[in-house]
Amino acid sequence: MTEQNKSDNRAGQSERARGGSGPKYGLSEAAHQGWMALLLGHAQATARVSGRVESEGGLPLDWYDVLLALENAPAGRLRMGELGEHVVLSRSGLTRLVDRIEAAGLVERHLCSSDRRSFEAQLTAKGRKAREENWPSYARAIAQEFGNRYNEEEIEVLAELLNRQLGEPNEGEPSQRK
Repeated sequence: MTEQNKSDNRAGQSERARGGSGPKYGLSEAAHQGWMALLLGHAQATARVSGRVESEGGLPLDWYDVLLALENAPAGRLRMGELGEHVVLSRSGLTRLVDRIEAAGLVERHLCSSDRRSFEAQLTAKGRKAREENWPSYARAIAQEFGNRYNEEEIEVLAELLNRQLGEPNEGEPSQRK
């Protein structure tokens, strides 16, 4: 089945799943298709990037995600709950993921000084070095599996559109953007 046929098939399935034609529950078919493309595109792009880097012996994407979040945090440390808010990929299983990263010596866990009931994860020097050493592989994989699929103008438009999703929830009327 071609990619277009798969897309057409998903469109037909989603239309039937929604119970007919026209907007239902305030969701247009175009918005539904955009949402599905976002979910599927994200899943496939991250799998391709991660697979390419791991095939070169690099860190798994979920490890890299944690290390990058910690590197960007003040003093390279975050409470576990805060870390869950900063990672892009899986928030479920974060404690077990950090267990594995800690066992590799890339992060350390400490009791939180301001709240002895919680822990903070802190990036180690070894973790910072591993993140830095893996960036070239991730940059190449992102370029090959994502960036090279679009021209610069398309990337700028895509970034602008997706950046609208960042921030506070939209509680207003549907966008009237033209």
